[in-house]
Amino acid sequence: MASTLYSLLFLLSTLTLLHQPPLSAANLHSTAALFRSQPFSEPTSLPTADIPPTTFFEVTKPIPLPKTKPCSYLVLEHDFAYTYGKSPVLADYKPPTDCPSQNFARIVLEWTAACKGRQFDRIFGVWLGGVEILRSCTAEPRATGIVWTVKKDITRYYSLLMSNQTLAVYLGNLVDSTYTGVYHVNVSIHFYPADRSYGHSAVEYGELDNGYGFGSVADLILPISRTLPLNDGLWFEIENSTDVESKEFLIPQNVYRAVLEVYVSFHENDEFWFGNYPNEYISANNLTGVPGNGPFREVVVSLDGLVVGAVWPFTVIYTGGVNPLLWRPITAIGSFDLPSYDIEITPLLSKILDGKSHKLAFSVTNALNVWYIDANLHLWLDKGSDRTQGNLLEYSDSPLSLSLLSNFTGLDGLFITNILNQVIHFNGTVDAKTPSSSILSTNSLKKFTLDFYSDSIDKGNGTYDSVANVTLGIDATRQKTSKFGTSTSRLKNLQNGQGNMLVKGNLVVSGLGSTQQEYHYISDKSCYFRNICFLLTKLKTCDFLDALKIFD
Repeated sequence: MASTLYSLLFLLSTLTLLHQPPLSAANLHSTAALFRSQPFSEPTSLPTADIPPTTFFEVTKPIPLPKTKPCSYLVLEHDFAYTYGKSPVLADYKPPTDCPSQNFARIVLEWTAACKGRQFDRIFGVWLGGVEILRSCTAEPRATGIVWTVKKDITRYYSLLMSNQTLAVYLGNLVDSTYTGVYHVNVSIHFYPADRSYGHSAVEYGELDNGYGFGSVADLILPISRTLPLNDGLWFEIENSTDVESKEFLIPQNVYRAVLEVYVSFHENDEFWFGNYPNEYISANNLTGVPGNGPFREVVVSLDGLVVGAVWPFTVIYTGGVNPLLWRPITAIGSFDLPSYDIEITPLLSKILDGKSHKLAFSVTNALNVWYIDANLHLWLDKGSDRTQGNLLEYSDSPLSLSLLSNFTGLDGLFITNILNQVIHFNGTVDAKTPSSSILSTNSLKKFTLDFYSDSIDKGNGTYDSVANVTLGIDATRQKTSKFGTSTSRLKNLQNGQGNMLVKGNLVVSGLGSTQQEYHYISDKSCYFRNICFLLTKLKTCDFLDALKIFD
C-alpha cells in the first residue's frame, strides 16, 4: 500500500521596481534593450594566437562519485555553425554493453565546448529518446576563444540509458560576417560502476541519495515533448498568456508512482520577465517596444483539464544578459544547467490507470513570446502485479490571487506585485504489491533573491556608457522522511556582480566587471563550500576557497 500526499503552497511574493530619474522614454527603451544578450568584440593589444582561451564555469557542488573507474563514451562530436531553424543534430546511442560491470551507481553527462569570435549566447537542449536530459545556455565567446564544460548527474534517467535511443541536440546558431562564433561540441557519458562504499546500484539505490526524493530511479520515462522530425528543439513554444501546448500519453496499468519533471526557459520579450513593466505604466507613458504584463510568471500544468501543479521558475540570467562582463568567467546561477522542476502526481494515478490515452498541458500566466517548455513523466512499476488500483480521496485548487500596487508619476514609480496563498492540494492512495512501496514524504522550501539595476548614458557618436549591478541567489531547504529516517539538506548560493563598459558600435572600448559568489551546501552526508570572486581587468582571481567533505 502506497499513500502519497502532495500539497503546493505559495506564500507572499513581492517584487519591486524603482526607476531612477531622470529618464526619457528613449533612454528607458535603451535600458530595457540592454537587459537582453549583447555580443561584443573586445579589443586586445596582443595577437589572439598568443592569448589562451578563457575557461568559463558555473559554481556548483561536485557530483558525488564512487571510487570506481568509469566507462566513458563519446556520443556526439559536432560543430554548430548555421543551425538555426534546422533539424536537431542526431546520433545513435547504445548502452555500454562492453563495460566490465553493468551495475552502475552514477551516470554523468559531460558537455564540452569551445568557441572563438563574436556570437550571442544560445539556448540549447539535449534529448535522449525524446526525453530532455539537459537544458543549457552557451557562453558568449571572445576573440581569443573560450572553453567550458557542463557535467550533469543523469542517473535518474537510468532505465532510459539501458536501451538503444536516438540522441538529439538542438543549438540554434547563426554564423555570418558579423557573428563568427562556431560552437565546437563534444558530448560524452560516463558510467560509474557501483562499489562497496556505495553498497547498491542506482536501481536499488540504497544509501546513494541523488536528491530525487523517494529512493529508486524510475522504471519507465515517457517524453512529454514534440516528436522528431522537426526544425527546432523538441520543446513546446508558449507564445502568449492564452497559449496552451499539450501532448497525449498512455501509461502501463501497473504504475504505483508518477512524477512529472518540467523543463522551462524564457526568451525574447520574456527573457527578463522579472523586470517587465505593468501594462498601465506602459500605456500611461506611451512607451513602445517595451515588454509588459508585469513581473510575475507562473507555469501551469494540467492533466485532462485538472490543474496538478504550478512552477514559479528561478530567475536564470543567461551568459550575455544584463551585461556580459558580469559573467566572465563565472556564469550566472543555473545558466549552464537550467533547473528542472518535479511535480508529484501519484495521487491522481487512479484517473489515468484505465488503459486509455490522457493529456498533459502547459500554459504560462502573463506570458509574452516566448517560453520553451517540455516534460518527462517518470513512472515506477509494480513488478508484483499487472495492474494497480488507486483512489483520489481529495482535490482542491484555489484560484491565483494576484494584485498590483502601483504608484508612479511619469516615468518614475514603484510597483509591488502580491501573490497570496495559492494552494493546489490533492490526496490519494495506490494499492501495489511491490514490497518496497511505503509511505514517504519530501518537503522543500525555496527562496529566490533577485535585485538588479541597469542604466546607460548616451555619449554621442554611437557611443554609450553602460552600468549594471546584479544580486542573484537561492536559499533551498529540503527534508525527506522515509522508513530509514529523516534526512535534511540546505543550499545557499548567492552572487553579486558589478559591471560598467564604454561601448562604441559593437566594440567595448573599455570596461570593468566583477563577480563575487558564496556557495554553501550541507546535508547529512556531505558539505561543500566555495567562496570566489573575479575582477575582470587583467583576469585576476581573488579570495578563493574551495572545500568538499564527505561524512563517514
